[in-house]
Amino acid sequence: MPAERAYSPRATWSWALYDFANSPFTTLIVTFVYATYFTEAIAADSVSGTVLWSRGITITALIVALASPFLGALADRGGYRKLFVLVATLVCAGATAALYTVLPGQIVAALVLVIVANVAFELGTVFYNAFLPDIAPPERIGTVSGWAWGLGYIGGLAALALALVTLVQPETPWFGFSTTAGENIRATNLLVAVWFLVFSLPLFIWVKEDRSRVSGAGRVVRDAYTQLRHTFTEIRKYSQIVRFLIARLVYNDGLVTIFAFGGIYAAGVFGFTLAQVLVFGIVVNAAAGAGAIAFGYLDDRIGAKLTITISLLGLIAATMLAIITTRESLFWVSGVLIGIFAGPNQAASRSLLGRFVPHEKENEFFGFFAFSGKLTAFIGPLMLGILTELSGSLRTGVSVVLVLYVVGLVLLLGVDEKAGSAARREDPARAYPGPPAA
Repeated sequence: MPAERAYSPRATWSWALYDFANSPFTTLIVTFVYATYFTEAIAADSVSGTVLWSRGITITALIVALASPFLGALADRGGYRKLFVLVATLVCAGATAALYTVLPGQIVAALVLVIVANVAFELGTVFYNAFLPDIAPPERIGTVSGWAWGLGYIGGLAALALALVTLVQPETPWFGFSTTAGENIRATNLLVAVWFLVFSLPLFIWVKEDRSRVSGAGRVVRDAYTQLRHTFTEIRKYSQIVRFLIARLVYNDGLVTIFAFGGIYAAGVFGFTLAQVLVFGIVVNAAAGAGAIAFGYLDDRIGAKLTITISLLGLIAATMLAIITTRESLFWVSGVLIGIFAGPNQAASRSLLGRFVPHEKENEFFGFFAFSGKLTAFIGPLMLGILTELSGSLRTGVSVVLVLYVVGLVLLLGVDEKAGSAARREDPARAYPGPPAA
């Protein structure tokens, strides 16, 4: 049986603070600042830049999808969860800082560094998420996940505001940077890297890892393979997890796409300047943080599945508004609504898996969680890029997001949350027979 869990408020907040630490990467690099800078300044033009950016996001998704399940099983068997988070954090921060050196026109260098940083970010999140059942009691898992996502959006908001005030808007940027060759914009990468390293420290200091089921020396890789194979052969025991992950595989693709191209859409369709994109990002992050925290409490009361359902309905309405409106004011409304419902969608998805996952296979199943988020995550960005290229219109490209949300919602309706939670409680010790005796 798994070791008795002792829930520590300090460990819980230290874990949640990692969301605060890593969210500026997705906010400033993947969504708003660097994505926009890449399409407007590094690439030859915004359309070709959008296509190239979509290819980079696609490559990231494929690498993470292929690597995360086995790495998750390896972390389960080797007790490597915290080590893998540390390595991923260092690689992501290092590659992000290196983006500062990339000048306009250096397309390949920019894409390679973005892919390396993004892969490290996503793989680190696999093992970070796997701590959730260890640091939050079952009756509060939705609230804790919601607060962590909320802190993440607050982190993204604070970093955006700091970048706007110190580097983007001033005629003379702070810290000795200039506006020549976009140096002040490139310097935002340094801000993200330092932010990530500093605020991730509490997790490495105060969050403990359960190593009670670690395999013996020399057997870690073999046992990781055995565990992964066992999961596939006994897949019927995890029917609710499978149904949920298939649904998330689709609707999360919509979220990945909207996050990757939100700033690009604002600039390309409504003519937002980079400073306006930053302000837009701040507003969206504020809405998302509030939504994640508020819906976190709702999650523990009405269930994660219903919370995700409500969020998807809201995202469908908001995205449709963003596509059809020609008024900038209504686009701002759509952005706020996307923020309000995106945060709860992500937080409740994480908490739902946390309620389903067997105790001793947390890393592996959160590896599958990443797998489900990335296996087809190239479809949205790829189709958006193709449709944009064929039509010459970002509005047409973004319409693919609606299809992904609707299909994901239909698939989610087949998930039985009570049955999934009951299966986890019945006999968690039988989920994996354990490593063979020495």
